[in-house]
Amino acid sequence: MADAATGSIIAQVLARAGAPPLFTLNGGHIWALYAGALEQGLRLIDVRHEQTAGFAAEGWARLTRGVGVAAVTAGPGVTNTISPLAQARQNDSPLLVIGGRAPMARWGMGSLQELDQLPIVSSLTKSARTLESAERAQELAEEAVRMALTPRTGPTFLDVPLDVFLSVGDVETGADLGPAPGAAPDPSEVERALALLSGAARPALVAGNGVWWSGAEQELRRLAEALDAPVVLNGMARGMLPPHHRLFASRARSRALGGADVILVAGAELDFRLGFGQPPLFPEDAQVIYVDTDDRHKHRRPGAALYGDVRLALRALADGLGTTRRDPEWSAGIAAAAAQAAERDAALAASAGSPVHPARLVAEVGRAVADDAILVGDGGDFVSFAGRLLHRSRPGLWLDPGPYGCLGAGPGYALAAKVLHPDRQVILLSGDGAFGFAGMEFDTFLRHRLPVVCVIGNDGIWALEKHPMEDMMGTSIVTDLRPGTRYDEVVRALGGHGELVRTAEEIGPAVRRALDSGLPACVNVLCDPDARYPRSAQLA
Repeated sequence: MADAATGSIIAQVLARAGAPPLFTLNGGHIWALYAGALEQGLRLIDVRHEQTAGFAAEGWARLTRGVGVAAVTAGPGVTNTISPLAQARQNDSPLLVIGGRAPMARWGMGSLQELDQLPIVSSLTKSARTLESAERAQELAEEAVRMALTPRTGPTFLDVPLDVFLSVGDVETGADLGPAPGAAPDPSEVERALALLSGAARPALVAGNGVWWSGAEQELRRLAEALDAPVVLNGMARGMLPPHHRLFASRARSRALGGADVILVAGAELDFRLGFGQPPLFPEDAQVIYVDTDDRHKHRRPGAALYGDVRLALRALADGLGTTRRDPEWSAGIAAAAAQAAERDAALAASAGSPVHPARLVAEVGRAVADDAILVGDGGDFVSFAGRLLHRSRPGLWLDPGPYGCLGAGPGYALAAKVLHPDRQVILLSGDGAFGFAGMEFDTFLRHRLPVVCVIGNDGIWALEKHPMEDMMGTSIVTDLRPGTRYDEVVRALGGHGELVRTAEEIGPAVRRALDSGLPACVNVLCDPDARYPRSAQLA
């Protein structure tokens, strides 16, 4: 046991939790944490807005499956992380926000940025605590990390008053802090699920974030191949089957799910992306098997429910599966439907004309970037086109806001991706509306020498709102931006590389020049505001 300053104690705990960088914006309440981070060799990445610090830390968590850390100053620093905390809660991201706080000795006296922060963040976090003594710094920091990493993973919050940060406490050598295993599945539920799967003529699988968080991508693939069942992927499960795999069915999900008699939902919630588990996407008479951490958003009676460790559950099913009864035309029919959908998407991606169709834009980007490039989506309809057309060959190569859908997350996600993988291409696909939320983070990219390339689909409107509003109300209100805004010149003025693109033929060369520039870059592509995304998901 030894004495150490509170900031050093917390930094030592973080070092044992994988030594994530601290994404931050300088504020006097947390200077002591900076000193501790430097002592422990933790990297400090400072940004232009605390919201970006929160999103970067959440992005780090999603890419590493470890804890991501944002350190923010008291009051407005903390309240600026509300959207990242909410998004992390929806995405099950183990995000730890460390907040400064006014000194305890002056609580209630009107100190600078004084605020009781716990009631504000408590509804969005798994735990929210105030460290009131340096003697408990190691205990509460370890608790915050462990709680974030314990399934169901999610965000935690710890605030530290200034006078506690300046105090000295005891610290003991501790073990590494890593992801915690979940519980083994109930054997009776495993048997019930195996009976349903063995008797299924037309089985289908859906995989989501929970498969990623449990590291179960190999188990998912083994079960799918043993079942010969089509697989629909969403969230961080994208890439767990490459698009050329015979069972990849994301392009034909309506056929794969709508025609199934047994649907296994692994690590996914029955939210709007899956039609809330209701017809027509999920047949009324289909048996549903849940494999997940718990029963969150499982609002349909299951035929079997394996709650606990997703990886162990999928392994048990793959190991226990015996003789199956299949409709011999099932998998072949899904493959044919997927091929037809791919042909339709190819025609959409070949759209000609100027301004550029957003589908053509994302297709050209896909052809211009490396197979292992990390793609970050930040926007409405533009990112919907990207998600539809740009499939990845393995998981961990796609980040988007997820079901919470907060715009402005993209620069933080791209920041985390480039810090984690400096030798990989990181492409931020941004709507012009989304760019306005955090475009000044190009200054962050430049200061930290992180050559992220942003491709903007610039249609001069809030397309996700304008087109549905016109359909529903016969008019559109406050849905227009200024056409042709030169976001590329903003990036150039900050010291980066910027180009304006007006035709589809210019996209590929412009993206390659941006990648070759070695600078943070913006390729600003003028897109057709009349191009509508063919949406079928129920958004509300």
